Amino acid sequence: MNYSTLKKTVALSLATAFAVAAHAQVTPATTSSSAKTFGGRGQYRTWTFGVNAGGSLPLSIIGGTNDFGKNVEFGEHTMGFYYGISVRKQLAHSFGLQGNLSRGNVIAYNKGVGTFIPGDARAFSTAKTEVQYDINLSGVVNVATVDFLRRENAVNFYVSAGYGLIAFNPTLYTTYAGGDGTPAVNNKGLYGDEGSNDYIRQAYIPVGAGVKFKLSDRVALDFGYDTKFIDGDNFDGVYAGGTSKDKFSVVRGGLEFSLGSKAKPDLNWVNPIAMMYDELKDPTLRQEVEALKGRVTNVEQSVQDLKKDSDGDGVADHLDKCPNTPAGAKVDGAGCELDTDGDGVPDWKDDCPTEKGTAELNGCPEMGSATMSGVDNIQFEYNSSVLRTSAYPTLDKISSALRANKTQGLQLDGHASEEGTDAYNMQLSVDRANAVKTYLVNSGVDAKRISTKGYGESRPIASNATEEGRVKNRRVEFRQK
Repeated sequence: MNYSTLKKTVALSLATAFAVAAHAQVTPATTSSSAKTFGGRGQYRTWTFGVNAGGSLPLSIIGGTNDFGKNVEFGEHTMGFYYGISVRKQLAHSFGLQGNLSRGNVIAYNKGVGTFIPGDARAFSTAKTEVQYDINLSGVVNVATVDFLRRENAVNFYVSAGYGLIAFNPTLYTTYAGGDGTPAVNNKGLYGDEGSNDYIRQAYIPVGAGVKFKLSDRVALDFGYDTKFIDGDNFDGVYAGGTSKDKFSVVRGGLEFSLGSKAKPDLNWVNPIAMMYDELKDPTLRQEVEALKGRVTNVEQSVQDLKKDSDGDGVADHLDKCPNTPAGAKVDGAGCELDTDGDGVPDWKDDCPTEKGTAELNGCPEMGSATMSGVDNIQFEYNSSVLRTSAYPTLDKISSALRANKTQGLQLDGHASEEGTDAYNMQLSVDRANAVKTYLVNSGVDAKRISTKGYGESRPIASNATEEGRVKNRRVEFRQK
């Protein structure tokens, strides 16, 4: 078979394959699958077995020189026969590892001037290389599909590269034949260090490309082209003096069979875009999403219920032991009003929150029994903390008593009438008590024995509705400690 005949055969085969693939795209096989995106390789068929056959040529489409047929067109070469099997493990929809085992022959010849071997006067017109075995391991990459936007792929393009070992025996002829005449040079059985091997063994690099057509869920039609770069210059039996290394090409066609459970899809033909779309549009998934939304809504409502605080005291209703506390009231962790001194008057209503008192006095203790007997209160002018001169006799009397009794202590309680704000009156009552303390200390009383406290307008002793009552309330009282 010459190259021209092969071209016609391959063209016819490709046309047939495209017609079959087109039909497969129009009426794709519907296969049920439970495969999910990111579900792992276990949900797919990942092993394939292939058989192939084709023709070989002692050159490459990328060009370069060869010992036979230099500067000769493709059509002037005779093709050899090449066949083999393959096994592939698909690791992803775009990549797999494939082992190939092939046999065959490669024929090279000159149409005109023969090829000479140094030291031999004969002109060799034909070299036929018998390949005992050709084995390699290659990575196969699916680079594109012509119908990747379709739900089911039917055509895949791929490229491959790997590493292999080839065993061969070249035979040289002086006639223009396909290697079927009388051999002029055949060194079979003379190779190796001891000269007893039938074949030469050398490493090589296989590089290839091809296209696959999906015929069914199990079978694919495979057409490919491979160039094999030999790590040596003796593949055709002729040495070029180390200026080049031999190479040859194989044009092949064959069938590939997907192995494994029929219930699983073939990973080699998976369309990830379609899978992701199907998962997003899966009615069951949509129902699950809607159900999840309902559960989330219920959870959110439950959270809002748990956060509900009807009385606004900062303690949620389900933890609030006193659910109806007044607005603005200070509460503890259980939602009940704080009562620091335990007198039954909550702090927010207690004018003396750190001293036990009575409800009638807004939580403050009664003072009558604690006031020093025989001592009048010190009165002050409106909005003033300056001592009157009329207060000096009383203060001198108290000073004398304190200096005579070194163990007695004294507390000065300042008070104010209702005019002005609570805060202002509180400070005014403190200033009045401090004014009295300053006088006593200046008269010789130890300051450590005197304490002061302001009560503002919280402890009136007369009605603030009259000026007479307000005058009485602007005072400092004396309490023994």
